[in-house]
Amino acid sequence: MEQTELKEIVSKFAIKGTVAEIKPLGAGLINDTFMVTTSEEDQPNYVLQRINNAIFPDVEMLADNIQAVTTHIRKKLEEKGETDIDRKVLTFVPLADGSKYFYFNGESYWRIMVFIPNAITKQAVNPESSYAAGEAFGNFQAMLADIPVQLGETIKDFHNMEFRLQQLRDAVKEDKVGRVAEVQYYIDEIEKRADEMCKAERLGREGKLPKRICHCDTKVNNMMFDENDQVLCVIDLDTVMPNFIFSDYGDFLRTGANTAEEDEADLSKVSFNMEIFKAFTKGYLKSAQSFLTPIEIENLPYAAALFPYMQCVRFLADYINGDTYYKIKYPEHNLVRTKNQFQLLLSVEEHTPEMKQFIQECLA
Repeated sequence: MEQTELKEIVSKFAIKGTVAEIKPLGAGLINDTFMVTTSEEDQPNYVLQRINNAIFPDVEMLADNIQAVTTHIRKKLEEKGETDIDRKVLTFVPLADGSKYFYFNGESYWRIMVFIPNAITKQAVNPESSYAAGEAFGNFQAMLADIPVQLGETIKDFHNMEFRLQQLRDAVKEDKVGRVAEVQYYIDEIEKRADEMCKAERLGREGKLPKRICHCDTKVNNMMFDENDQVLCVIDLDTVMPNFIFSDYGDFLRTGANTAEEDEADLSKVSFNMEIFKAFTKGYLKSAQSFLTPIEIENLPYAAALFPYMQCVRFLADYINGDTYYKIKYPEHNLVRTKNQFQLLLSVEEHTPEMKQFIQECLA
């Protein structure tokens, strides 16, 4: 967009200071993000974002969720006597009329948050960053365990295993491009595990498993660190919504504990990294144990298996459908991803007894 348009958008928000420059920030895959620099040294800089309403169609719900979450976390930090609170929770700036976002030219939605100075994100997944991630996301859940409002589901059925399996079964039934025969082995293996992998939804319906406020995108780079390498806060709050805690726990391990990229074709390189598992789990239980129920803790190894299984199902469904959802670089890309995630699942299953033993050691 032109600078004049960006400055027009920024002018609608109740920011402090004079806008000096607006330039692209980061390389996010979902929202377009810009750095807004102000002229005055005693005024904050800002982060301007265009919300991707193709992925988040209910922008009002999205904004309400984020306001509820950041307000509740700020209150918790104040009660604990935390210092430097403005660096430990995101601060979103309203429009002059109090609105949470700006609808520009009838085609795009925008929001602004205060830029957190002297903070960095990390990309590397190692035991140290995995421990920090476990502790940070567990603490995030703990602070929101008693939030007094009902949040909306910003992406419907995002981590609903029953829904994902139905998508696969529909794809198999239609067999649009004639690929079912070549992947029958994986379809059969998925169906063998289907009942066990839908356990969370069943336990939820039985009232045995609560839905909590989860981040639902637990990557290392969704935390900010200060200059002393301490976690400041969790960021990227668009996917924060009610879910089973397995979402935050299992989703991190699916990517963080895979010894290879999710599209590595050499399956001998794919396995479940127990060192990353142990570091993340130790950090997570340190901060989340205070509110987790016995049934949630008991099923953490299930969560570690659930997410490679779920992603295997999603990649396979897309391959059978003719690659209509995920971007591919070559015709068999989604099939390679499917095999990769299934191999990771097998490795998780192999390590399950060791995982259970380690979790018990953490609780002792």
